Amino acid sequence: MRSIFLVLLLVINALAFSQIPDGYYDGAEGLGGDELKAALHGIIDNHVEYSYNDLRDFILKNTDEDPDNANNVILLYTGRSQAKSTFGGGANDWNREHVWAKSHGGFGNNPPCGTDAHHIRPTDASVNSERGNLDFDEGGTPLTEAPGCKKDGDSFEPRDEVKGDVARMIFYMAVRYEGSNGEPDLEVVDYVNTSPAPEMGKLQKLLDWNMTDPPDDFEKNRNEVIYSYQENRNPFIDHPEYADLIWGDPNSTIENVFENVSVYPNPFNSTVTLDFSSELSFYYSLSSYDGKVILKGNINPQNTSINLSSLKSGLYLLLLQDEKSTGFKSYKLIKQ
Repeated sequence: MRSIFLVLLLVINALAFSQIPDGYYDGAEGLGGDELKAALHGIIDNHVEYSYNDLRDFILKNTDEDPDNANNVILLYTGRSQAKSTFGGGANDWNREHVWAKSHGGFGNNPPCGTDAHHIRPTDASVNSERGNLDFDEGGTPLTEAPGCKKDGDSFEPRDEVKGDVARMIFYMAVRYEGSNGEPDLEVVDYVNTSPAPEMGKLQKLLDWNMTDPPDDFEKNRNEVIYSYQENRNPFIDHPEYADLIWGDPNSTIENVFENVSVYPNPFNSTVTLDFSSELSFYYSLSSYDGKVILKGNINPQNTSINLSSLKSGLYLLLLQDEKSTGFKSYKLIKQ
């Protein structure tokens, strides 16, 4: 029985991680801060470059294809499904949005920065204009044409469903472009009004969004399609925890907050329990490995167990966030 279970576990793990090439992130293991940032840069640097027209003609039509309608693309800020054939400059056409605004570094539409598909998305043309080159933050006036989005004089807030997508695109750009080979040195910072400096903000909000809106199926598939073209990946889609390891509060690191947290039993049948300091509390979310959030809740000294008896057998991801929102950590769970 034990050998059968081990084989099953290996199969489940292989299926869950089959999309990330074997060994792709080996050089980043065990690192944090600037060391992790440098290692990831080395992994994703020197990608295959395409032209700005290639993005329009075929790349974005594949990366952002509507999974329910192969003739359409999904627009980033509105969430609208729209015919691929309606590219243009009209108010309701779709066009190419540089999520890292190209004026923040002055790279225009030129490769590699200006044509890097990891941060370029189809958007409604007029909403693209509304966003302009604003940094990202919360607050402002709601946009009628893009429900859930807001803007004010110095920032733009995307809808909740893509907040994490935006954050991970910004993090990717800050790691991919470090000033070598004539490229700009892009940095993510904790303030707004950054243009024309090669900076984008606001860091703390982006870290929050990365955690509260984890990668979903659409974003993961997009990463795979871009990898098939550019031969590099967005590390923060594959490993969202990398963002906090690089830019999180050094005085409240993941290791310090979670070093004495244990989750047991694992594998489990019905309930998992957390063992931790009586002074701590956590928010948690449980997701299947296709990115669908199944449960959310709070763990505290009076409530240390999570009832998962209704789950089917398989592999799950438990994500813990400390109560001060300074860090998070993920745990693989096996339901027998």
